[in-house]
Amino acid sequence: LTSPGLFLVSLLGERLVNGEKAEVDVQSLGGRLSLLGLFFGCSLNAPCKQFNGSLCEFYSRFKKASEHKDKLEIVFISSDQDQKHWQDFLQEMPWPALPFKDRHKKMKLWNKYKVTSIPSLVFVDAATGKIVCRNGLLVVRDDPKGLEFPWGPKPFAEVVAGPLLRNNRQTADSGSLEGHYVGVYFSAHWCPPCRSLTRVLVESYRTVKESGQKFEIVFVSADRSEESFKQYFSEMPWLAVPYSDEARRSRLNRLYGIQGIPTLILLDAEGHVITRQGRVEVLNDPECRLFPWHPRPVLELSESNAVQLHEGPCLVLFVDAEEEGELEPAKELIQPIAEKLMAKYKAKEEETPLLFFVAGEDDMSDSLRDYTNLPEAAPLLTILDMSARAKYVRDVEEITPAVVEQFVGDFLAEKLKPEPI
Repeated sequence: LTSPGLFLVSLLGERLVNGEKAEVDVQSLGGRLSLLGLFFGCSLNAPCKQFNGSLCEFYSRFKKASEHKDKLEIVFISSDQDQKHWQDFLQEMPWPALPFKDRHKKMKLWNKYKVTSIPSLVFVDAATGKIVCRNGLLVVRDDPKGLEFPWGPKPFAEVVAGPLLRNNRQTADSGSLEGHYVGVYFSAHWCPPCRSLTRVLVESYRTVKESGQKFEIVFVSADRSEESFKQYFSEMPWLAVPYSDEARRSRLNRLYGIQGIPTLILLDAEGHVITRQGRVEVLNDPECRLFPWHPRPVLELSESNAVQLHEGPCLVLFVDAEEEGELEPAKELIQPIAEKLMAKYKAKEEETPLLFFVAGEDDMSDSLRDYTNLPEAAPLLTILDMSARAKYVRDVEEITPAVVEQFVGDFLAEKLKPEPI
């Protein structure tokens, strides 16, 4: 086992800075620390400024009164482009920050923790970097005294416990979900993509139930009033957390680190997450042939799964294929490499650092090539990292498993030189 100090250096670098412009030695933080809060934000963003105020109060209360006060540190990771703005913002903070110039480290952390919106506060284990709680904003709001430290995940059955509603006004107990696949559906009537997903989901729900599978959906509303909740829920044939039970709705949001809606999370009968990509899966598979939608190692790029290109680095193999089925050989080429990587990270209980796609010749592939300025060549092996606006291209005569394996290995070891998108 490495000491926490050494791990933190690999995560954050050797030095942080604080508001007084003093350097903070990262290795010396490691001693008592068990939890690290990574605060992703930007001084020019009003919600970040507002959240910083709440976080300062939370932090000073925790450092004064909590028996765990030595076990928590927060580090600010900014997307500021202007050093003066950054410096002024840092002066309001009682915790250290990643140095302004350390762009590469910042980008790596934004990617590693898949941060898609700011402000964002991600609590991670100080000795391993594993996510303990993705949604720190709700921790600060719901547990202002920090009594539930370290805010780790609780089992779904415990968090959802209590009565659930049906739209005929009857209630069911959450215990009735036992032994079922469960879709946890975060949605709201005011959001048009939510409404269109709900229409499709109603059909999928019936299809799966009729096939004899034990399946239930629990709606967790983000509606703005009890009225609109009732109106929206009246279209749904499944269960819902009562709108009035705000604490339980918030705990479910926190448990799954919900950053946007609609989100549909699929759980197995033990309550473990099968996929967070329920929305993409339902839209891609209207007949529900692949239910319960275990992650597939390699995806065929399509309109509905293209959103996943923004979730982190993606390997995309472009091939000369216009017909259905012509993508199969390309899939078979990269499948074993993708499976091996998935298995390796699953064993470490971490998310895979790379998604794998094959793309044929269609409008979706063309627009992706245009957007990322890729040459017309096919086959073309690329890794696209949208959030870092970086691409890596291997233009070789023949793409073999060995070529792909080396490309992936070099990328993960940071040996490749990025080109801008």
